[in-house]
Amino acid sequence: MDPTDIDWDDLLAEAIEAMKHAYCPYSNFPVGAAGLTADGWLVSGCNVENAGYGVTLCAECGMVSDLIRSGGGTLVAVVAVNGNEEPVAPCGRCRQLIYEHGGPSCLVLMPDGVAPMTEVLPGAFGPHDLSSVAQAAPASSEEKEEHDGSL
Repeated sequence: MDPTDIDWDDLLAEAIEAMKHAYCPYSNFPVGAAGLTADGWLVSGCNVENAGYGVTLCAECGMVSDLIRSGGGTLVAVVAVNGNEEPVAPCGRCRQLIYEHGGPSCLVLMPDGVAPMTEVLPGAFGPHDLSSVAQAAPASSEEKEEHDGSL
């Protein structure tokens, strides 16, 4: 999809609205995310922090949950914003989530402009990697025991 085909203003507005619902009492860093699907639906999410920091959910996680909850689809464009309503770069985990549900051609509004996922997450690991491993025969226990770990 061409970046000019996307109404980035609508997508930003959706992300800003989501950001206003963020639960961030620990970092005080609200984030909202919005995505456009291939069939024209908007999905969104906000960050939800937790006292156990490791279980905090990023805004993009909420957006992907909204995508799945509303019937799924393919993301074609994504934006995340901070409390100043400015685009922010997704963290590594969220880049992986966006890639899983948007693929290499999904466009992301980064702080310095629009970029395809091939630039946002170069060399991405995806479902295609799992299928290639699933077809490979696992090593037997004898082969594992005989291997000294060297390459």
